[in-house]
Amino acid sequence: MQRPKPVGLTRVLRAFRSSYHGLAGTFRSEAAFRQEVALAVILVPLGLWVGDGGVEKALLIAPMLLVLVVELLNSAIESTVDRIGLEHHVLSGLAKDMGSAAVLVCFVLLAAVWALVLYF
Repeated sequence: MQRPKPVGLTRVLRAFRSSYHGLAGTFRSEAAFRQEVALAVILVPLGLWVGDGGVEKALLIAPMLLVLVVELLNSAIESTVDRIGLEHHVLSGLAKDMGSAAVLVCFVLLAAVWALVLYF
């Protein structure tokens, strides 16, 4: 029998706590995430400053936040694969490489948006 799931404010507070633990744990254990947060600390205020109007500001900030989201997902994939087993397996390596590729694509998007908004 499944225990009842929380509802209302209790559910929201537990979800917030879980999200906080996920962010804090990723920040503690993943150097790439810490580096990307440092980049976000620079680019988000810069995007707010150089963007001309709300749409440009959003376009400059959103890809950086997407990098952070995808890095969180990539870290979750890596943790799950490592939890399953540390021995080398082709599919485990492929899963980790795919997560890394997703982060790279986000960085390409970030660079493209900044170039298009600021230079064209």
